[in-house]
Amino acid sequence: MPQVPDLHHPEYYLRPMVTSDAEAWYDYLAQAHVIEHTSWALKSKDDLVKLIQLYNSGDVAAPIRFAFARRLDGRLMGTVGFHTISPANRTAELAFDFHPDCWGKGLALLCAQATIKWGFDTQDFVRIQAIVLDSNQRSRRVIENCGMHFEGRCRNYRMVRGEPRACDLFAICPN
Repeated sequence: MPQVPDLHHPEYYLRPMVTSDAEAWYDYLAQAHVIEHTSWALKSKDDLVKLIQLYNSGDVAAPIRFAFARRLDGRLMGTVGFHTISPANRTAELAFDFHPDCWGKGLALLCAQATIKWGFDTQDFVRIQAIVLDSNQRSRRVIENCGMHFEGRCRNYRMVRGEPRACDLFAICPN
C-alpha cells in the first residue's frame, strides 16, 4: 500500500492497521450508542481481525482502511478509509468510525479530508462517495463539510441489523 494520508495533528496520526488493533476497535464498536446510526453488525473481535487481514491483502480491489492513532502510545482511536473500491471505474466509498472520546472535536472531518485528498492524489480515484444512514446526522455533517454533495436518498439500501434502511448518497469528484 502506498503512503498513508497526511494528518497534521499534534496528538494523532494515521497509520496502516495491524491485527492487534482489533481489540481497541472492537471495544468501541461494541457500544450500542456508537453503532446506532451505522450498519455495523459485529459478532466478535474476530470479525475485525478478518477485515484487517483483508485490508492488508494487497488486492487492488480490497478495501483500504487506516488506523487513527494516538501519538502518545499508538492506540487506535478510530478508522478511516475506503471500501467498495472499483478499480475499473476508479471509484470508492469513504467510511470512518471513531471512539466516542474523539467525537465533537473535528477529528473525523480532519481524517476524512486527508483521506479524500489521498484517494484522489495517490489512488487516482475519479469519484469518492459516501453512503450514510438517513438518521446519521453526525456523519452527514462531516461529509458535507468535506465538500461532498447530496445526490439522493436510496430507499431500503442497506440491511441494518436485519432491517432494510434508507441511506443518503453523497459524492465528490476532483474537478
